[in-house]
Amino acid sequence: MRAEPLTACVHVAAPPERVFRFFTDAEAMMRWMGEWALLEARVGGQFQVDVRGVPVRGRYLQIEAPHRLLISWGHAGSERLPVGASTLEVRLRAEAGGTRVEIIHSGLPEPEADGYARGWRHFISRLAVAAARQRRVCGAAESIPAADM
Repeated sequence: MRAEPLTACVHVAAPPERVFRFFTDAEAMMRWMGEWALLEARVGGQFQVDVRGVPVRGRYLQIEAPHRLLISWGHAGSERLPVGASTLEVRLRAEAGGTRVEIIHSGLPEPEADGYARGWRHFISRLAVAAARQRRVCGAAESIPAADM
């Protein structure tokens, strides 16, 4: 059984063009998610990121720079969440002097949903720090101690 799509959002104090790079450039991606990445940011190009030892694999399905990405998502060698079993949509919108980042993850198996919900909240906060060194979680300002940066 598939879970309802998961949504996470954050405000990043940087323009959409800068934030977009954190989904298309391997070095930028590894600053907020993953220990290794191979990103071929073109339609049909590979999306590969190892996150905490999990080999996430997929392809870029749609790219509308710098406002939207659609990426297939799965785990190499997994029967529960095989490569291409789910999709990650990233929406970037200029807002309040920065960018509203919305992540919508669809097609996850029900048993994976809670873990992914926690994971996306964690990683989207790291994205905000990596891209701008501050964050405001959609509607609520939050300061980040220097030790967390």
